Amino acid sequence: MREAPYTTIEGWVTYLGGRTLPVLARTARELALLKQAENTVSARTIAQVILHDPLMTLRVLAFIEANRRRSQHTDITTIERALMMIGITPFFAHFSDLPTLEDHLHTHPQALLGVMRVIARARRASSWAREWALMRHDMDVDEITVATLLHDVAEIMCWVFAPQLSLQLRDTLRSNPGMRTASAQKATFNVSAQELQLALARAWKLPPLLIDLMDDGHAATPRTRNVTLAVNLARHSARGWDDAALPDDFKEIETLLRINHETLLGRLGLPMDGSPPPRAAPDDLLPDTDIAPPA
Repeated sequence: MREAPYTTIEGWVTYLGGRTLPVLARTARELALLKQAENTVSARTIAQVILHDPLMTLRVLAFIEANRRRSQHTDITTIERALMMIGITPFFAHFSDLPTLEDHLHTHPQALLGVMRVIARARRASSWAREWALMRHDMDVDEITVATLLHDVAEIMCWVFAPQLSLQLRDTLRSNPGMRTASAQKATFNVSAQELQLALARAWKLPPLLIDLMDDGHAATPRTRNVTLAVNLARHSARGWDDAALPDDFKEIETLLRINHETLLGRLGLPMDGSPPPRAAPDDLLPDTDIAPPA
């Protein structure tokens, strides 16, 4: 566990890029069950399990790139294609006895809750992004889903491998509600999460297309805006549906999807009659864990 920040982004990339990634205990359990039926299970069924877990998704894509064949001229940008490339039986042979996030952070329960909240947020964002990509008739909805799920994986990894610093960042933001998140990240880690995210993605040799989709600096393209806006909505709504940033989020989403405000509210399950919106997403949406949310 890293307890002091590196002074450079290169230090963080070297440290985090070399870690063995744990996965959710739920992921390990479900994959173990599917392995018992590996002769009949489909790649799509396995992919559905993997795509509930940003860390497992990253493990699979990083494995594909680390074992890339010389004859492979096309980037693998979705989990289902990755499974078809690896093969079902070799997949289960390689991804067995996986370390779990819950075991890794069992002595850091507050950090476990913190990372579970980020994972839950990533799931919500990827679900919205997928729905919007379908509405836009995107050329490859699965690419949008994967890029959105992985958009905040650097933040997840900081919770996993630098829990004390991540808790320090959380407390800083709570004590300074008007402080920009990127500024607080730089003050704590000497790098912003977005900078670290892109540097790690390149170190893992993820496909350039996925890196571009995760890069908020390319948000002028509809596909990247699809990802960015879903991530923003998940982040801001996690603080409550009365968050001050949400009206601007709504306007941008409506422009992207070419729908009116009432249609968007309906799709998000929000009241359209002016009644108060629901509170932030409850902790019962957190991934399965043995650690209960604080009262």
